[in-house]
Amino acid sequence: MDLQQQQWIDQQANFNDFEILDVRTPDEYEEGHIPQATLLDINDAPAFVAGLNARNQDKAYFVYCRSGARSARACQVMAQYGFKNTFNLLGGIMNWQGPIE
Repeated sequence: MDLQQQQWIDQQANFNDFEILDVRTPDEYEEGHIPQATLLDINDAPAFVAGLNARNQDKAYFVYCRSGARSARACQVMAQYGFKNTFNLLGGIMNWQGPIE
């Protein structure tokens, strides 16, 4: 599901257990990321799939990238792997109005 930033943040309150996934490259992640985000680079397909296989499909995942394109693709792949609650941040970190680590 594609959400604007405030909807993306508000939706997190509906889940006791969720994870924020940054699907950009390691270099992009190191330049700055949303607090508590875990890196899972979608461009590294074997590592991305391994990361999905290691995760609980019943958990909620809030996914972002630079502009929203890679994270949209990541959410589609996650759905194919059986993940039911994936939320894409529209506009990605480029439009993020909040803290960055």
